[in-house]
Amino acid sequence: MSVDPAVYDRLREIANQLPQIPGIGKIEIADGEIVMMMSPVKRHELAVLRIARQLNAQLPQTHPGYVAHPGADLEDVGLGRLRNPDLMVFAEKALESDQSALLPHEVLLVVEIVSKSNPDNDYHAKVRDYAAMGIPLYLIVDPRKGTGIVHDEPGYTRRREFAFGDTVAVGPWTVDTSGLLTYA
Repeated sequence: MSVDPAVYDRLREIANQLPQIPGIGKIEIADGEIVMMMSPVKRHELAVLRIARQLNAQLPQTHPGYVAHPGADLEDVGLGRLRNPDLMVFAEKALESDQSALLPHEVLLVVEIVSKSNPDNDYHAKVRDYAAMGIPLYLIVDPRKGTGIVHDEPGYTRRREFAFGDTVAVGPWTVDTSGLLTYA
């Protein structure tokens, strides 16, 4: 679903002007709305850190000059979407740009750690959005259940489920999930 470009521009302007509210971790735009999310819990951030370490150890061999990095925005103006994935793989050089967000064609992998408060967002809305953006790989890690899903193939026509403890193929990389913790 696309959003009228003028509406998206206005939403982006408002999102950029929102004050930093304590406890608000991320601001996204989806489905014609500004979405403010709570700051993630420690085990959420630990999962991001442990997956990033594994990917960053493999990237010099598979994609020299690329990094697994948290915190960057991902924007598709044509779809009217601003997302802030937990982790993305992209060329480090992309961070040198004056643009405020990464563009979908710059991203090889998006990783989302499912939150306690809004799991449907990662399993439904973001699957739809990242597929529409053309992101080749989407890894969902769910500490609520100790499971996850790798989405790949064009349009995410294939999905492979896993449980914490498995070593998972994610495109050309592997992720050992034995170090991931479930939420208490």
